[in-house]
Amino acid sequence: MSTLKDQLRTDLTSAMKARDKERAGTLRMVLASITEAEVAGKEAKELTDDEIITILTREAKKRREAATAFADGGRAEQAEKETAEAAVITEYLPAQLSAGEISDLVSKAIAQTGAADEGMRAMGKVMGILTPQTKGRADGGAVAAEVRKQLA
Repeated sequence: MSTLKDQLRTDLTSAMKARDKERAGTLRMVLASITEAEVAGKEAKELTDDEIITILTREAKKRREAATAFADGGRAEQAEKETAEAAVITEYLPAQLSAGEISDLVSKAIAQTGAADEGMRAMGKVMGILTPQTKGRADGGAVAAEVRKQLA
């Protein structure tokens, strides 16, 4: 079993013992998503930590988008709940890259591919190099925005 999944289960038990309903509920949802991914497909498999990080990233993004939608719809209480869930999930993700670090990675990737002359047509090449480097450590939208900015 992956160490990240073990950590999530241990923390769920601790949250239940501490009667922290919000944290326990969030961890249950995350573990359910992981279990669902494990049994999806033709045969069940054990997920690696990298695959679990992908799921955690997706779940955190869902919560952030939902919080924005609720806030825009005037439902502040629900938005706060989604934001709190996103914060719990984010604790299990690797440290996020700063805007400066993303900018540096994009500059290096553009230099590596020689994409500076090609403009926006080379975005796919650059993103192909950056995606594995930033997986779980930066929002793909933020990385893509920086690539667009530097290629334009």
